[in-house]
Amino acid sequence: MVEQQQSSGGFKARVSTALRPFFQWLAGTRGFALVAPKIVPPLDRLVNRLTGGRALMGDQMIPHLLLTTTGSKSGQPRETPLACWPEDGGTFLVVGSNFGREHHPAWSGNLLKTPQATVRFQGRVIPVTAALLTDAEREQAWQTLIRFWPLYQGYTDRSGRELRVFRLSPDAR
Repeated sequence: MVEQQQSSGGFKARVSTALRPFFQWLAGTRGFALVAPKIVPPLDRLVNRLTGGRALMGDQMIPHLLLTTTGSKSGQPRETPLACWPEDGGTFLVVGSNFGREHHPAWSGNLLKTPQATVRFQGRVIPVTAALLTDAEREQAWQTLIRFWPLYQGYTDRSGRELRVFRLSPDAR
């Protein structure tokens, strides 16, 4: 799906494809892992607000969405910009990479406690239910994810943990 979108996008898609290896390298550095969690999410939320929910910064490299979960301790809404893999049928795969840091990201714990969430993707707001993938289902999704964004394997190696993979499925709320 994403490859089709990029192949039909002309110059912009070619530039994005050409720059992807550089951004994968940059995102895999330890320095990026230290700085990015403090800089990237706030900038992503700003870009999302300025574009009326139609874009996030990294959209040119890999599709992104804005996930709103319920805080597991606070009960308050928590917005997190995430790279995603849109699947046929309207579902999304997301990975709890936390920039390759040692601990799982807070949003993944929020989904484990309360799987109902909201996704903002390309200007649409979609109520979803999250499912943590395990075993064969996770392995199949993982192969798709690392084929498109190999950095996830580096994050796994550096963090020393299995990254959580969720499928976000639209619901009728």
